[in-house]
Amino acid sequence: MTKIELRPKLVFDYFAEINKIPRPSGHEEKMMAYLQDFARRHNLECRLDETGNVLIRKPATKGYENRKTTVLQSHMDMVCEKIAGLDFDFSKDAIQTKVEGEWMTAQGTTLGADDGIGGAIQLAVLADDTLEHGPLECLFTRSEETSLVGASNLDPHLLKGEYLINLDSEDEGQIFISCAGGGNTRAYFDVDYEAAPKDSFFFKLQVKGLVGGHSGDDIQKKRANSNILLARLMYRFMKKFDMCVADIQSGGLHNAIPRDGYAVCAVPMKYKEDLRVEFNVMTAEFEEEYSVTEKNMQFVLESTDAADRVFTSDLTGRLLRAVLGVQNGVLATSQDIPDFVETSTNLASVKLIDGKIKVSTMQRSNLTSKRLATLDAVSAVFELAGADVEVNNGYPGWYLDPNSEFLKLAVAAYERLFKKSPEVKAIHAGLECGLFSEKYPNMDMVSIGPTLRGVHSPDERLLIPTVQMVWDHVLEILKNIPEK
Repeated sequence: MTKIELRPKLVFDYFAEINKIPRPSGHEEKMMAYLQDFARRHNLECRLDETGNVLIRKPATKGYENRKTTVLQSHMDMVCEKIAGLDFDFSKDAIQTKVEGEWMTAQGTTLGADDGIGGAIQLAVLADDTLEHGPLECLFTRSEETSLVGASNLDPHLLKGEYLINLDSEDEGQIFISCAGGGNTRAYFDVDYEAAPKDSFFFKLQVKGLVGGHSGDDIQKKRANSNILLARLMYRFMKKFDMCVADIQSGGLHNAIPRDGYAVCAVPMKYKEDLRVEFNVMTAEFEEEYSVTEKNMQFVLESTDAADRVFTSDLTGRLLRAVLGVQNGVLATSQDIPDFVETSTNLASVKLIDGKIKVSTMQRSNLTSKRLATLDAVSAVFELAGADVEVNNGYPGWYLDPNSEFLKLAVAAYERLFKKSPEVKAIHAGLECGLFSEKYPNMDMVSIGPTLRGVHSPDERLLIPTVQMVWDHVLEILKNIPEK
């Protein structure tokens, strides 16, 4: 098989550089320093705001000085997920990429193309002096993956541009003009212990190998949630075998569908064999339920060392009932757009941390009222279970007039290049455009990007040929920006 060429070379060269730089959300200092050094080396104006957002300005090329200013925008941080057991430190190790056919992926970790490939496109535009464009502003925001911190705190006077191209979408050939708003609900259960019962069989119950994915873009794909499968097993064992719990660690980031988890539990020794039979029955049922979407799901029940103490039965009951009772998945589809997810919620993690059980969830909706209603509904379940609840109302959705002038320009540029029309769509994931539209209400925006799959998981991969297509599209848009 002929190895595919990484084109445009300059974009992939910068993507390789970016992937050498540790950039977990909230820890983008090395990326910020790299961007400032890049601007110095290319004699470009650079601004660093109080939040840590980086803005690099590039003057217009000759003959384009009177064009309107355009902003290219991406976020610096990446979701840091890896396969279980991999020795990899996101705070210092470089992402190791590999090419499989037409796809680029990483070796056991997230690839960082969300949104490193957007940043690489910006850097290539800034570095290439042969391009034709008006005045440019390239904005690199902080901590997008953790509640859009950089965009939330962006100075509303920082940008001068009248148009903005967000480079954080994941389907080439689609132009996005609307996104969901998002918020978080976190529940905290105080942990009360009692002595572990004598003559008990202690076991570690594991769920692993699930597909996972983005809690917005993939929420409608009928994938399993490790927290819910684990809770279903534990609730049945509690009801039938008087199970108690010593530890639980399940799920991951707030914006990812959870892929794995475990709990350390115990039942009276007399139920040991009955437990295994029930485990086999239930896991077979799960495999049937998810036979299409979860080809590699695994369940493990193995003996483990006895613990000295376990959660009280009251706490175990309240926790499991809340986890099973809270809403999860798609809650409503759009009344206006066929088959489009309007409102959803994701049960992201259930973990024993520092003497409390923390349950993290994320709510999304393209309608503010429905997002707030879902936050309330999730909060109510955990409040009924006796948990302390913390709500972050999050960030707004983005609504744009489908007849906007910039959208028409972007569509026309695509049609000239590829002799076909792009899809104009809304997305259920969050984009920073919602916050930009609040701070810059007169700014006209679109969101585009190359094709990505499996984002927010170690299966993240980038369809290589689409990078060239997005690059060509961006340049065609920039060449045709109207005069002031």
